[in-house]
Amino acid sequence: MPQDSVHKRLLDHLKTGVVLLDNRLRLLYLNTAAESLLGVSDRKANQLFIGDVIFKAEEDISDMQTALAKNVSFTKRRAELKVSHNKIIFVDYTIDPFEENGETQALLELNSAAHSHRINREESLHSAHITTRELVRGLAHEIKNPLGGIRGAAQLLAQENKDVELTDYTNVIIEEADRLHNLVDRLVGSRKPLDLKDTNIHEVLDRVRSLVEVEVSGYGINLQCDYDPSIPPVHADSEQLIQAMFNIVRNAMQSLNSPDVNHQLGKIMLRTRVLRNVTIGTNFHRLAASIEVIDNGPGIPENMIDTIFYPMISGRPDGTGLGLPITHGIINQHKGMIECASKVEETIFTVVLPILESKN
Repeated sequence: MPQDSVHKRLLDHLKTGVVLLDNRLRLLYLNTAAESLLGVSDRKANQLFIGDVIFKAEEDISDMQTALAKNVSFTKRRAELKVSHNKIIFVDYTIDPFEENGETQALLELNSAAHSHRINREESLHSAHITTRELVRGLAHEIKNPLGGIRGAAQLLAQENKDVELTDYTNVIIEEADRLHNLVDRLVGSRKPLDLKDTNIHEVLDRVRSLVEVEVSGYGINLQCDYDPSIPPVHADSEQLIQAMFNIVRNAMQSLNSPDVNHQLGKIMLRTRVLRNVTIGTNFHRLAASIEVIDNGPGIPENMIDTIFYPMISGRPDGTGLGLPITHGIINQHKGMIECASKVEETIFTVVLPILESKN
């Protein structure tokens, strides 16, 4: 087990799970990422046989024993391992034997396949958003210029024209030009820098509740909360965060008004929890705040689940497909992440925001 506290801190900041094993595959040390993956602490795992931590893994254990006996490195991709609480994890692992003070030991490296997939998806989505944003900003400039001309011409016509019926037509032109102008502004998104302050996420969610409760009244939708009061403040722009969470909750509310709902009572749950040892993108955080918005609506179609954060993608005929992309952009600006899991009668949007460690 590493004795130097600096070395231990370095290992604990790795996203790769690191396990030190003796020549009989007993655990000598786990870093923080390995603890999180295997669901066991370094203290409790000390001197345990690896078969007491990963279960029903006779083939994997045999491969590790062979690697130790032959003193060769062995790698397995996409291994399916059963760990504590009957949790199944998918990892790429490498076992690498070495000599230490005349004894054979081994370093076991564990890389979460799910985490790698999530990073790749986030990077792909972020790259696509940058490309889309630049394209939209270019189009916005080309659209807003003629829109201004159309609106100005309609105003001049309205001033010159005394016919009431024709004035109604010019008013329609002005209103529709304004609507398109606002739509383009929403597509481009805000360029104002974030006003980051210590923010209580429950105050943000309570504000969202007050905005939504007026809309859900009379629709048979029950809005519930399950808050973790121990969550410290997050460094955030409260107004932007309210907008992001409102978009998600309103999306849930609209899904519950869908004709595909096959139950009488719609439910929207706002749930918060503290997460420990979380990796967001490529950054490791000891603490993070999780905000879940859960509804019992019809679910998101499987063919749309991977594209819902792209602009102009909507499952509703009257939807603009802007709410979730705007939300993704806001959460991304906060160095957080947003994920969605959906099936019939359970859609969960999860927002994870880093909690800055106190410097005191």
